[in-house]
Amino acid sequence: QVQLVESGGGLVQAGGSLRLSCTASGRTFSKYAMGWFRQAPGKEREFVAAISWTGGTTLYVDSVKGRFTISRDNAKNTMYLQMNSLKPEDTAVYYCAQRTTTWASSRDYEYWGQGTQVTVSS
Repeated sequence: QVQLVESGGGLVQAGGSLRLSCTASGRTFSKYAMGWFRQAPGKEREFVAAISWTGGTTLYVDSVKGRFTISRDNAKNTMYLQMNSLKPEDTAVYYCAQRTTTWASSRDYEYWGQGTQVTVSS
């Protein structure tokens, strides 16, 4: 059974940085693309970023391009989201997810973590 556990969320002032981590277990981590999503209060969950199985391909939603960086360490079964220049509108619960295949995409995720709260104060 696949388990995804996020960590690294917290409260930060606008302009600050946070790094989220997602540690996976249950199946061969390096075979699957991974992604980050977020859900703000009263809003639908939205795609944030994705990374292919090797880390060679990454995708981002336009609102975070140039500020967020997704990466992975297959030896540690861990994916990261480095978030810089944070804005109040980045406030949300952030979820990591694992795709059904190797290629990065904003769709077709099979497994989800429980989420970690990120709050950006103005």
